Amino acid sequence: MDFIEKIFEHGLWSSRFIIILAVIFGLVGAVLLFAVASFDIYNTAAYVINTYATHAHPEGFHEVVVGGIIGAVDLYLIGVIMIIFSFGLYELFISDIDAAKDENGHENQLLAVHSLDQLKDKISKVIVMVLVVGFFQKVGHTVFVGALDMLYLALSITAVAIALYFLSKVGHHE
Repeated sequence: MDFIEKIFEHGLWSSRFIIILAVIFGLVGAVLLFAVASFDIYNTAAYVINTYATHAHPEGFHEVVVGGIIGAVDLYLIGVIMIIFSFGLYELFISDIDAAKDENGHENQLLAVHSLDQLKDKISKVIVMVLVVGFFQKVGHTVFVGALDMLYLALSITAVAIALYFLSKVGHHE
């Protein structure tokens, strides 16, 4: 019975290597997001150069430029989530990343993950930033027609600021 138990436990423990698929495809997703965001920035820059070269200033020019750049930042942040996710899964389930350590053996704390809670916290902070960027992208395309709309805008910006303040306090013990 001990022999069967050892084989089963070894197989069960080895099954953690299925995580490699999530790590690899998470990194592929990050590379794709970075590529798409970079093309968006390139296209926005080409639009700006073309607009100024032809001395044409179309209606909504600034909104298009700001929207393109904010959209790219959004994609970059989601790419960062995918990188953090991939590194975290690899370190939690497969092995420590030796290349992330300096010559003294101290690990880089930027992407170091030692528990699922740490991974969740790192990812959730970046997700909140994606939501904030998306919020401001939507605000940039909103037409305000009255004082009540401006009050709602002020209240929503205040709520975002308060949320970011409390988010910055998470994990800091003073």
